[in-house]
Amino acid sequence: MLSGIFGNASEVDSRSVENELRPVLVDGEQIDHAFRLVRDLYVFTNKRLILVDKQGLTGSKVEYHSIPYKSITHFAVETAGHFDRDAELKIWLSGSAAPIEKEFRKGANIVEVQRTLAKYVLR
Repeated sequence: MLSGIFGNASEVDSRSVENELRPVLVDGEQIDHAFRLVRDLYVFTNKRLILVDKQGLTGSKVEYHSIPYKSITHFAVETAGHFDRDAELKIWLSGSAAPIEKEFRKGANIVEVQRTLAKYVLR
């Protein structure tokens, strides 16, 4: 719980996330891995990556960014260093020059997020 509050990505139970995402999942879609970063979620299903961005003070406004794995052309992970305290995940999509960028605080399990992303993109 504390790691989520301080910005560290932590894996969460896919069943609890499935209840939350039921309205956006399609028939036959299953959640394999999910990572929570404060209120946001990075959800890996058998069909796509879903970035869930809860906005505002109450988190009642939610953006669901769906990325089919086949659309990811490449990705990069930059770990935190001594002076740069944040780790970064960058994902490039076909047809887009600029990557999607997400920041993780030092101590986040960015390597596990990268490993899970690689598992689906490199199939």
